[in-house]
Amino acid sequence: MRKRSGLLKLVGLCLLAGVLVAGILFPVVGAAGVVSNQASETVESMSAELADEPPPQLTTVTDKSGKPIATLYNQYRVPTKPDQISDAMKWALISIEDRRFYEHTGVDWKGTLRAAISNSSGGDTQGASTLTQQYVKNYLINVTYRDDEIGQQRAQEQTIARKLKEARIAIQLETRMSKDEILAGYLNVVEFSRQIYGVGGAARAYFNTTPDKLDVGQSAMLAGMVNNPAVLDPWNNPEGAKNRRNMVLDSMVDNRKLSAEDAERIKKEPLGVAKGGPNKPAANCVGAGPEHGFFCQYVEDYLIRSGISKEDLYDGGYTIRTTLDRRINRIAKRSAEEQVPKMQENIANTLAMVRPGKKRHEVVALAANRDYGLDKEAGQTTYALPSDTWNVTGAGSSYKIFTAAAAMEHAGVGIFDSLPSPGSYTARNFSDGTNPYTVGNAGEYPASMTLQDALAKSPNTTFVHLVDRVGMKPVLDMAYKLGMRRTMQSNAANGGPVDPDADSSMYSLPQRKFYGPRANTRGIPSFTLGVSPTNPLEMSNVAATILSGGTWCPPTPVAEVTDRNGDPVKIDENPCQQVVNEDLANSLAVGMSKDDLPGGTSAAAAEAVDWSRPMIGKTGTTQNNASGAFIGGTPQLAGASMIFKPERPTGGIVDSGPGNVYSVDGEGNIFGGKAPARTWFNAMKKIMEGEPVRQLPKPSPRYE
Repeated sequence: MRKRSGLLKLVGLCLLAGVLVAGILFPVVGAAGVVSNQASETVESMSAELADEPPPQLTTVTDKSGKPIATLYNQYRVPTKPDQISDAMKWALISIEDRRFYEHTGVDWKGTLRAAISNSSGGDTQGASTLTQQYVKNYLINVTYRDDEIGQQRAQEQTIARKLKEARIAIQLETRMSKDEILAGYLNVVEFSRQIYGVGGAARAYFNTTPDKLDVGQSAMLAGMVNNPAVLDPWNNPEGAKNRRNMVLDSMVDNRKLSAEDAERIKKEPLGVAKGGPNKPAANCVGAGPEHGFFCQYVEDYLIRSGISKEDLYDGGYTIRTTLDRRINRIAKRSAEEQVPKMQENIANTLAMVRPGKKRHEVVALAANRDYGLDKEAGQTTYALPSDTWNVTGAGSSYKIFTAAAAMEHAGVGIFDSLPSPGSYTARNFSDGTNPYTVGNAGEYPASMTLQDALAKSPNTTFVHLVDRVGMKPVLDMAYKLGMRRTMQSNAANGGPVDPDADSSMYSLPQRKFYGPRANTRGIPSFTLGVSPTNPLEMSNVAATILSGGTWCPPTPVAEVTDRNGDPVKIDENPCQQVVNEDLANSLAVGMSKDDLPGGTSAAAAEAVDWSRPMIGKTGTTQNNASGAFIGGTPQLAGASMIFKPERPTGGIVDSGPGNVYSVDGEGNIFGGKAPARTWFNAMKKIMEGEPVRQLPKPSPRYE
């Protein structure tokens, strides 16, 4: 039976040879299938792609100055030109895989027939597939069908039809590319182990060198690995890798590319691979390190939302120059850690920084007390704490900014107008589902105060009174306009944006629940008390919008994106919008300018660092001291600090001073004016050193 099988294969291959020669010019019909005109066009298209389209490359993420912080990739590959590969590497590969490489024209008929005969009697199959054919197969597996398991299986089927197609492409490639280009092409797509592809990446990862400096021993090991990279991994199977290397050395001797004496000497040498594992960067934002990982994660999330798929981002070979300011980010992280240690269980302290402007709002820092990373025992996390909605307990009274702005825009309220601040207030137009909605103050206040003083002292009753006066629709719409875009869509708006044309009565209805037992109270006045899950970065962008004269821009982390050829790539970013008139924004800024002064909720934190610059600010604390926030900014830089419990958002947080903040089951004593405000002021004091002191804009008489 074995002889009969070998004879049938031999006959089939002879027929295949004749069909292939004819098929170079005409459509091909084979015993195992049909290659039609359409298939012929596909072959030509694929051969052109193999010759002209480069394989996946890693994407580089940099800081604002262009210094790399991370690489993103599915395949670790360093593109390598033919003249950048050592002769030792070329001859090692040719000797073990295709000794007649420089003699055939894509298909080695002599080797193919010899392999068929040898295989029929259990012999060596060397020569069954040329390097050109292997290039085709590896390209299909590692490039064309890299995310398609069925396509990869088809590219490896042991059928006449598949071999026919592969051989035909190989023949066409030989007419389009030189031998050195084909060899380099193969060495750029072939898989090694551990996400390493191509000789450029392999030289660095295995031997910390470049492919032009690979010596005979190193080259022999790499050439041997392509046969079965997973099994011949030198760290998992050093003995197997060494035996295979030695087999390649013997093949080089047989091919007269290495002397027997040198081969025996090299066989006695160790493999020489990097200790502990491959010398290559992390494949994702973990490579940005504990300090810059959160920023890198936001870059990735932002670009995916802007239309670049994750696959393209990780395969496209882009260079992404971000807006990250390393100095500011470092200061921000240190300040967050000073207030809450990174090992503190279930406490996140975040600080996001955005530059105001009428054309762009550039994110310069995204920091947290926790390190970015995979080691949970070391306090690390890959949750995008500063840029996503992990503060599920809310930002407290910082949401009163939206109520104040809505009252100024829709009810003619000025920042110096006197407003009631009773100890308790029952809403006329809203209920809690059963009874009229009633709220009390957390402290003692005078019977009335100006809107400016109310923003600084934060009586609850004043702002629920304003909601009762202007309605929920303008307040919610203002939150969306000033910057709470993703926060409102994903949480506070029950999955959709605020519709300014909707019936205002819809905002008075109790809303569905989410996050377990917590109710989404978007539709009742407690929205102004900051009970909705909140995105820390978007809160910082609210301050940037106010300080930009009412111009909202998306908080962008991207300065420039270029493709693998250095050409600019257009990013689909939302345009800036004048969301409120400039007079209102400037007047609101003045209305928020007393929070750091005596009597304001952040005065103690400001005094502790001897703060003296003009600024805007607003603190926030949620019920039972479950979280706290501080939003603020100067004309040059805006930011928001939030402290919350990301894993289990129940119970309170206790603040016993810097470095001693912890969670409790019951009520705590965390306030926005404590750890969050201290985090903001301690960082901003250092960040603003040497910067000119700029005044806030003047208020408009219309809003005074």
